Amino acid sequence: MEPPEFAPGLSARVELLVTDADTAQSLGSGDVPVLGTPRVLALAEAATVAATARQIPGGITTVGTRAEVEHRAPTPLGRRVVAQATLTKVDGRKLLFEVTVHDGELLVAEVRLERVVLDRQRFIARAFGD
Repeated sequence: MEPPEFAPGLSARVELLVTDADTAQSLGSGDVPVLGTPRVLALAEAATVAATARQIPGGITTVGTRAEVEHRAPTPLGRRVVAQATLTKVDGRKLLFEVTVHDGELLVAEVRLERVVLDRQRFIARAFGD
């Protein structure tokens, strides 16, 4: 496997319109009808995947291996949040990202994510015991 060369500064953003399916109530992470922390993490991961997508050759993928989430503010239904991911460090196959999630000017969350570059087929075979 020849991993692609990633450089710090690589970035991408993704947006989400908060619906009932995204709430803490629906996700089982709480009992309030606001954006749930698991959905914040999933949105942050989607932004990191988008950041690397253009440079990933066939047969290579990245998987999340570590996350630290600081969910700072509630986001009600109907609001649009934007996750902005930036690659801050490359350490061999490890990619370290900083992600911010905003509702307009309001900082909703800060997420630090680690992803690892690996061979897609080998990973799938290992996961299914082949």
